[in-house]
Amino acid sequence: MPRPQTLKPPEGPLLTDHLAHWAADRPHQRAFTYVEFPEPSSPGLHHTLGWQGLDARARAVAGQVAAIAGPGERAALLLPQGLDYAAAFLGCLYAGVIAVPLFSPELPGHEGRLAAVLADCEPACVLADTGTAVGVERFMAGQGLPPVPVVLVDRPGETSAVALPERLEADDIAYLQYTSGSTRSPAGVVISHANVVANARQAIEAFAADAASNTTVGWLPLFHDMGLVLSVAAPVVGGFPSVLMDPVAFLEHPVRWLRLLAAYPGTISAAPNFAYDYCASRIDRDEAAELRLDRVKVLINGSEPVRPGTVGRFRDAFADAGLAPAAHCPAYGLAEATVFVTTDTFDAPPTVLACDPLALSEGRLDVGELTDQGVTLLVACGTPAGQELRIADPATGAALGTGEVGEILLRGPNVGLCYWKRSGLSDEVFGFCPPDATGADNEAGWLRTGDLGALHEGRLYVTGRLKDLIIVDGRNHYPQDVEETVQSAVDLVRRDRLAAFCVPWTGTETDVLVVVAEHRRGAEPTEQDLLAALRTATAAVSARHGLRIAELLLIPPGSLPRTSSGKVARAASRARYLLGAFDTFGEGGRSGAEGAR
Repeated sequence: MPRPQTLKPPEGPLLTDHLAHWAADRPHQRAFTYVEFPEPSSPGLHHTLGWQGLDARARAVAGQVAAIAGPGERAALLLPQGLDYAAAFLGCLYAGVIAVPLFSPELPGHEGRLAAVLADCEPACVLADTGTAVGVERFMAGQGLPPVPVVLVDRPGETSAVALPERLEADDIAYLQYTSGSTRSPAGVVISHANVVANARQAIEAFAADAASNTTVGWLPLFHDMGLVLSVAAPVVGGFPSVLMDPVAFLEHPVRWLRLLAAYPGTISAAPNFAYDYCASRIDRDEAAELRLDRVKVLINGSEPVRPGTVGRFRDAFADAGLAPAAHCPAYGLAEATVFVTTDTFDAPPTVLACDPLALSEGRLDVGELTDQGVTLLVACGTPAGQELRIADPATGAALGTGEVGEILLRGPNVGLCYWKRSGLSDEVFGFCPPDATGADNEAGWLRTGDLGALHEGRLYVTGRLKDLIIVDGRNHYPQDVEETVQSAVDLVRRDRLAAFCVPWTGTETDVLVVVAEHRRGAEPTEQDLLAALRTATAAVSARHGLRIAELLLIPPGSLPRTSSGKVARAASRARYLLGAFDTFGEGGRSGAEGAR
């Protein structure tokens, strides 16, 4: 008689404890599926591993890695999205080697970042497959990186006799999650085995996920924190299936993602804000009419400011497909906390708050009615998922009250250990002790997120990044608000492809506002178009924010710097602007006063 299956996840402290448990408990049940789209019209080829197969493949990779690298050394994953990536990551954990989730050199536009990360983590080996190995070796030689062995994860080889570590400790380092920042040299967040298991459990509890009724569906890259935790760690801890697709396949035809969401019961997925707008604008009515999204449980919206307009457009576009309004679930997270921090409830539609913009610029939430004119709309990112959260004065660290905007501080079992090889920065970010902390608050440091937000009726409202604040005449303005005003007013501007920031201006003693924006694909703006765009943007920003745009720089599509996770890199955009480097990207358009830089 077959042994009854266990629905409750095991209590082991390691991700590999959970993988081994499910491999023994339900060896042939579907674990991970990768859906490949070889042709534009392809319905998708499904490649699936059961729990036993995934465990066996991970252990095979572990043997290969352990033959080269010892515990505590690094193994860099330079692989395309797929089953091999998941097995390679888990194999590194089995081997006691610190995984460094990265990407193939074939990913365009991020060669410099990849080289910098490899130089920083100093891997003992890199993991590739037969299709990418030659390109990996060529890339490393071309970047002047030290040669290291390349492990082919799709060719196990004769390594089964290599001994793996008998036991790892929960506080040992599992992997380095490099942040997708912009101009600073890459910072690797040190994530322990305990951190990733804790965050996976927090996500499972927050979304009430279980092996009997849920499946995660994801196109987010597995080198990204949210992609790794939602599509690998949480399914392994919870024992529920994970379905993967390539990010490029989503960008080519976003309907593929929604079709996969419709194909499985109780689907849980995540995407940044822009992806929901992308779906609403790129999926036509005929495609939407074929979808049935009534089985979708949760669609997490995170990693960018969640825009109320986006929530509404996505809801309206797919309401006829049966998508429940409550399925759209705003959340907040960051790599330094593994990923998940707060999430809104999925049993009610997102909560939207109408705030007075002047009060917001002065650091407080002055709540009005959604029907009021000129209000700034903020979307609630919910409540902490098994963590402590407080809002503090960015200058002093002292706690602020409800409705006051300050820096978000965190503490919990999911908060990473430190930054790799950056003791000074680690002490500043991970080891903060608020000046007004008493009693138990002094027992452990708090994480300074660098993000700004406020609490209202127990929910967190994220207002922006501390480093991105636009400060003019002593007033604070959030760049995403200015960007939304510009893209809503100027048809020529490509949505969510613009950056607002301050720069020094010749002949003045204060910084001024500059907006760099990509123009729409297919547009060839004339001088008159540029002047009209500046007039429109200036009038809208002045009326809405009381600011004057000193310059509006229009650049070709694809020119604006973006992080590896697809967000606009404002700091990199500012740096490139100050260097005058945007002129090298083609015939852009400049409009406004001269004299910057």
